[in-house]
Amino acid sequence: MPHPTERFSHAVEYARAAHHGQVRKGTTIPYLSHLLGVASLVMEHGGTEDQAIAGLLHDLLEDCGEAHEPVIRERFGDVVAGIVRDCTDGSAESKGAATTPEAKRRDWQQRKEAYLQQLAEESEAALLVGACDKLHNARAIVADLENPAIGVAVFDRFTAGRDGTLWYYGRIAEVLQQRASPVARAFGAVVARMEQLANGG
Repeated sequence: MPHPTERFSHAVEYARAAHHGQVRKGTTIPYLSHLLGVASLVMEHGGTEDQAIAGLLHDLLEDCGEAHEPVIRERFGDVVAGIVRDCTDGSAESKGAATTPEAKRRDWQQRKEAYLQQLAEESEAALLVGACDKLHNARAIVADLENPAIGVAVFDRFTAGRDGTLWYYGRIAEVLQQRASPVARAFGAVVARMEQLANGG
């Protein structure tokens, strides 16, 4: 892609302010690090500025609420807003409705199954951003699995635990392979490593 313009800088600031105080699961790492990482992967895999901006904003609806969608559309355009919507498997409001562990697990399963179906059919633009998001997350899980101080306990952070998390990432790898995503090879390798470490390898 061409060098980022001021639109990208404005998106960084918007993401920073909206996610202020949020951290990565089980860590003290500012959530912004993930958003910057996704945008970086989008650029590395040939994405446009709209896709890179969507990478910065992809978790806004899910983590900060539906009220951000019209703002994203107004400030960054319909293409960015559409990609962000496609990358969202549930809003902050809808996820908050499940309060018990059982309800949260059911909600998680339903959302992930719906997202996998969407991933198989969505636009190439949204597919790249979603794939880069999942690649960044998968790499973080593998890094924790390789850390003796964390290891398989990393799965305790996730609603679906070890088995559900491995199922989800394995299915994403299949979809990316089927769609010949430019991220498929790297993602498949990371998921294979995740499975190996999760099984004591």
